[in-house]
Amino acid sequence: MTGDAVPKDGAGAATALACTHAVELGPAVVTKRFRSWSRGEPVREWGALTLLAQYAPGLAPLPIRADLDGAAPYIVMSRLAGAPLGTSRVQPEQLDAMAAAIDTLHRAVPAGTLGELPPRIWHPSDTVDLVRTWCADRPPLGPDPLVRRAFLSAAAWVRARELDKLMAAEVSPVFGHADGNLANHLWDGTHVRLVDFEDAGRSDRAFEVADAAEHVSMWLAEGMDAEAFLARFDLSPAEHVRLNGFRRLFGLFWLLMLLPESPGHRRNPPGSLERQADRLLALLE
Repeated sequence: MTGDAVPKDGAGAATALACTHAVELGPAVVTKRFRSWSRGEPVREWGALTLLAQYAPGLAPLPIRADLDGAAPYIVMSRLAGAPLGTSRVQPEQLDAMAAAIDTLHRAVPAGTLGELPPRIWHPSDTVDLVRTWCADRPPLGPDPLVRRAFLSAAAWVRARELDKLMAAEVSPVFGHADGNLANHLWDGTHVRLVDFEDAGRSDRAFEVADAAEHVSMWLAEGMDAEAFLARFDLSPAEHVRLNGFRRLFGLFWLLMLLPESPGHRRNPPGSLERQADRLLALLE
């Protein structure tokens, strides 16, 4: 999930920020200027970069300087080598590196420090509440019967109490990126490094992996093989159960985002909604 793709106040309205920030690329540094910061995004990102510089050096940009409290907050960070994934089919060696980077991120921050961090933006219970409210508002679905079938099936599933059991389960927290967009994974030919931590925070491993596996960028254009990606994580049986539930949740979120009057509909190629409907129905089987 990304911070610029969420309906306002969780009310189901197709209102979203067009872009939460602007990025200026220099030869050695990157300046990120925030256009919105009501959820403390600059502070979150600076804190994440500072933690990772200490506990996982090389995984993310180095923080250089920042103005977090000014009229127009910004962060200056080092520029990483590499190109964003997702412009062509993600290859097996890139999947290996991507999974390794995510696993390193999850394990990087010591438990004591992690316990003091705020939850990621749109943590599981927030996301469940958002999607349930959006479904209850019965957004326009368009004429395609496949989209209607996927929505009705998923809306019935998301109302079920089974999902509440997933929310109530005790989990081992990890440090979460909170943004599964493939473009936030930079490949330098050997390693994958991570950028864009404005929503980062304490999270649930299964939720984070599901966020990455079901992000719309994973199958748009060339994308990647989600099942091959997931096979690279050593999850416990309980985490697999949570993973499957969260994949459905994110699948429904992206269907809602791609509906005719939703913000993602205009920004994605024709046929994206129908492809997401098909994907969601497969997850619900």
